[in-house]
Amino acid sequence: MTAPAQVDAGVRSLGATISRGLMTMAHNSFALIGLVVAFCALTLVSRPDLRHAGEVQLRSWLQARTHAAPVHELAGTEADASVGDDATMIAAVDRATASNPQQLPRNQAAVAYWLAKKYRVAPEPLAVLVSEAYLVGKETKLDPTLILAIMAVESSFNPFAQSSVGAQGLMQVMTKIHTDKYENFGGHFAAFDPVTNLRVGVKVLQECIQRAGSLEGGLKYYVGAANLPTDGGYAAKVMAEHFRIKQVADGRGNAPKAPAAKPSLSAQADTPANVQTVVDKAKPPSNSATAGAKAETVALADKQAAVPAAAKAEATTVAMGS
Repeated sequence: MTAPAQVDAGVRSLGATISRGLMTMAHNSFALIGLVVAFCALTLVSRPDLRHAGEVQLRSWLQARTHAAPVHELAGTEADASVGDDATMIAAVDRATASNPQQLPRNQAAVAYWLAKKYRVAPEPLAVLVSEAYLVGKETKLDPTLILAIMAVESSFNPFAQSSVGAQGLMQVMTKIHTDKYENFGGHFAAFDPVTNLRVGVKVLQECIQRAGSLEGGLKYYVGAANLPTDGGYAAKVMAEHFRIKQVADGRGNAPKAPAAKPSLSAQADTPANVQTVVDKAKPPSNSATAGAKAETVALADKQAAVPAAAKAEATTVAMGS
């Protein structure tokens, strides 16, 4: 074999070897990528908290990209200004925290409408909060009606509420203390985003319950009364509202109460003694307001008793005159 032929054969052999090596590397790389993807998928399936954190990060990134487009750059001319206004309008609609309550499950829709009527807020944003409370409640094993009750007691569903000590938002979270919990949501200004405040508040509530070892104790920690002899009735107030919201969710909250039976005319003649007996039996600790209410009750009973007596006297006079 001549020298040129040997060189040609050597080049071909080297090219074939390199090609096989590249193919092997590509095959192994794709196999490794597939294993990494499968591992990540299994991790996200088994860890809902990591999946939610990733979703929040992605949503925050997308929102940051949306907000990064300055509208004033589009307003150089009248035509550009109109385009900028349209862009602003579309972005505002996309950011709106509201939805149609009728699209919720029946129990959630009932809760949204009931809360909207009681606290005089629009049902559309409440629909989002109710849906989110049920979602977070499922993730954290907390009753969603308890989460809604805390929002009701803390802020009456005002997302911009702020206390004198710095508690902010729907769940009245102490933003300065829990700043780290807002890092994944874009910073501490997210405290005024209703959904973000809800999630951070639930996280704080979870920590309080774990620290106290009970729900009532956790509520005492949550309101900042852990080192005080009493929480001022906060836990009782939350639990009472929790019970009412749960009744609505179960379809029993709107049932009308049975009207009190009215006494007959003949029975009203004995009303003063009866009212006095009932008042004496159920008399609470004496104070000026209670005494005034008791006096009004007895006076009303005397007034009612005078009606049949006057009617009886008039009937007797008529009979004697005839």
